[in-house]
Amino acid sequence: MKLDQAVRIYVAHKQALGMRFATEARTLKSFSRSVGDVDIDRVELRQVRVFLDGKGPMTSFWHLKFSYQVPLPTIIPKCPRVFTAYIYSEDEIRRLLQAATGRVSCNICASTSRTLLLLLYATGLRISEALNLDLADVDLEAGLLHIRKTKFYKTRLVPTGADLTQVLREYALLRCKRSPIAPDAPFLLTRQGKRLSRAGAEAAFKQMREQAGVLRSDGSRYQPRLHDMRHTYAQTRLVRWYREGADVQRLLPRRISVM
Repeated sequence: MKLDQAVRIYVAHKQALGMRFATEARTLKSFSRSVGDVDIDRVELRQVRVFLDGKGPMTSFWHLKFSYQVPLPTIIPKCPRVFTAYIYSEDEIRRLLQAATGRVSCNICASTSRTLLLLLYATGLRISEALNLDLADVDLEAGLLHIRKTKFYKTRLVPTGADLTQVLREYALLRCKRSPIAPDAPFLLTRQGKRLSRAGAEAAFKQMREQAGVLRSDGSRYQPRLHDMRHTYAQTRLVRWYREGADVQRLLPRRISVM
């Protein structure tokens, strides 16, 4: 029996038992394509191992593919640790802000670095949402951000609060002195007056994080990321509600609706 035929029969059998078996089917068909439509008894262990290892770093998907394959390798690599987001402490936030006002050898000035950090920490915005803000999206009078380009193509309003609004107001005055003030002009700028890119923001943050001495020592695959500001915001908000004795179950859906 050919490998492709064996895969089709096996998938059909699993689905006849009521299983969706969709991801498994795609994986087995991908394996069949990588090996070729050979007789099933000619499939070699080496071919299976090449398919399992792939070309990228080791991930938990290796073990999923492993569970679908026959013959199976006898040496199984250790499954990578489940990724855990980094939660910044208040002291680490202060150190990062201090590093942001220092000398960072990148395409972002100190005022932009500091404003971006405070914006993410105080609102929980995704990085792309902050970088996509135009001048017209930042309502300093009402203290609102109009988030248009979201991950799920939804539009929402995010309140900024008095302290963050003042930070944004001060930054707006600085950026408007040297850059266009058209409504569709980007709010966060590089030194050249261009829209700040994600790559540029993350490169600057890496330098700030290293200067601030903020790092993981738990063997995690990733060091603290700029995106972890979003996780920090969510946890900080929950902890604050609990400490204030607020009705978290009532407030949580309202907060999620603007996230």
